[in-house]
Amino acid sequence: MKKLMTLMFLMATCLTFGQTSQKIYDIIDAVSEERLRQDVKTLTEFGTRNTFSDTLSETRGIGAARRWIKNEFETISKDCNNCLNVFYQKDFVSKEGNRRVPKDAWVVNVIAVQKGTTYPNRYIIMSGDIDSRASDTMDFTTDAPGANDNASGMAGTIEAARVLSKYQFESSVIYVGLSGEEQGLFGGAGLAKHAKEQGWNIIGVLNNDMIGNITGVDGVVDNRTFRIFSEPTTTDETDPEKLARQARARRFYGGEVDGISRQLARYVHKTVNTYMPEMNPMMVYRLDRFGRGGHHRPFNDLGFAGIRIMEAHENYTQQHQDIRTENGIQYGDTFEHVNFGYAKKLTTVNAINMASLAWAPPAPPTVEIGGIVEPSAKLKWSSVAGAKGYKIYWRATTSPTWDHSRYVGDVNEFTLEGIVIDNFYFGVAAVDDEGFESVVVFPNKIMR
Repeated sequence: MKKLMTLMFLMATCLTFGQTSQKIYDIIDAVSEERLRQDVKTLTEFGTRNTFSDTLSETRGIGAARRWIKNEFETISKDCNNCLNVFYQKDFVSKEGNRRVPKDAWVVNVIAVQKGTTYPNRYIIMSGDIDSRASDTMDFTTDAPGANDNASGMAGTIEAARVLSKYQFESSVIYVGLSGEEQGLFGGAGLAKHAKEQGWNIIGVLNNDMIGNITGVDGVVDNRTFRIFSEPTTTDETDPEKLARQARARRFYGGEVDGISRQLARYVHKTVNTYMPEMNPMMVYRLDRFGRGGHHRPFNDLGFAGIRIMEAHENYTQQHQDIRTENGIQYGDTFEHVNFGYAKKLTTVNAINMASLAWAPPAPPTVEIGGIVEPSAKLKWSSVAGAKGYKIYWRATTSPTWDHSRYVGDVNEFTLEGIVIDNFYFGVAAVDDEGFESVVVFPNKIMR
């Protein structure tokens, strides 16, 4: 009888996993390269999308671009029985005190919210940047088509909305076009502040900035590798005593590379390896490129998990450059340089991860760990609504990924016999009845 019950459990698990897999593969198949091509083309034809460019013209400038994006979201919403709440969110930016702001202006973001059925105040966000720039960031009249930087990320966000709006999710999904990135991340800062004021529970921000180039200035041509940038721990804490306690805890218990953004990066890495094995996700243990920043940073600054997804090999002759030819080199971020097959792949990376997170139950808010000077590791965690069970993950302390796991069922404590706490890092994820998992939670409390 025991063997029969075990067999039935395994069969049910395999069936559930098969259903989960099919939903993800359906999303993969639905992403359209041709629609990405059309949308990038449209965005480049606004001439310039500099944040301080024309806002009144119907054919040129940032105003025309954001109205077109809003209309695209509204059209998508009509096709899904008005499933998206589409609106502008804006903040005023002054020239005074901002060296890259040529004049006072409103920085306007375009937001489309797809409300979750069970956790409407729990959000997963995908963002692209609306704005572009010429060589001189203060020049808001020169043509700056911004095909890869960042019409590719904006088109990817619109395409993800087209695909995912066909589904219902437990958690809410937000698709957003952010402005003011080139002048100082103003759009992201405004939306992050708005989210904090509205009490949004943001569990992840996927910032897409340049997802269409495969020919690097380093001579490498690669249409499979992409980078996932993430910070190691949160940086929002200002209380000196709390910071000291956190530093002491990391010193004795670990966790220097196990903050919420790093766990989000690992989640994306794992999902891609599972469902898109042809891709090569490369986690980079840094906020962004060396000394630089992207629109996930303002969210990180306020304590939200956020990562940047982008191409692995950049071409600097096509970034922040006036269109020209010098010494036989063609400069400018123009349409013909975008590889749309690659942009499709990175758009798909976003879509399957947002879906997985939005279908998954919440992560356990508290995970306790114990087992000091014992032959086994002990874990205990908060139960969460919507979880069928829980999965314990562990890895070598030098490994970047969660390499071992054990599903332990619907319990809220478990002992891993024979696994010494000193030699590994541990975490716990919640799992629903279809097999969708939350992000892994690193232990945040010690059992004595």
